[in-house]
Amino acid sequence: MRHLNSGRKLSRNSSHRWAMMRNMVTSLLREEKIQTTDPKAKELRRWVDRVITLGKEGSLHARRQALAIIQDKTVVHKLFDTIATRFQNRPGGYTRIIKIGRRHGDAAPVSLIELVAGADETAETTSGKDKKAKKKRGRTAPKPGSGRRKSAKAASA
Repeated sequence: MRHLNSGRKLSRNSSHRWAMMRNMVTSLLREEKIQTTDPKAKELRRWVDRVITLGKEGSLHARRQALAIIQDKTVVHKLFDTIATRFQNRPGGYTRIIKIGRRHGDAAPVSLIELVAGADETAETTSGKDKKAKKKRGRTAPKPGSGRRKSAKAASA
């Protein structure tokens, strides 16, 4: 029985699991979106939420704890300056997992894990999407002559 054994083993020993999670946390905070398998994404969510909470604390001790997990100092700087301020009023749930489908080769379930947009970014992205949608709605009828051209053989036959 696995009572009080939290976390997933992911078919790896502890040092490999620790290194893999550190790499994935660093990549996710740098890129803000990565693609991985479903179990890894679910485990990564726990790690990233903990690190972002450290960033929200903002103390020197929290920065040193984050440096113990994140491998790049520029990513730690980004975490404490931009990401932590973006999620300042959010009480958790900083990531979103979107299931993509199955991977070719081994049919492993693959998902996309990304940081949820903060309050400021949500307003900017939705207004930008609305403008693009309105532009697309304006072009309903195709231009004359813009259809597919017939090849020379099809035209002569």
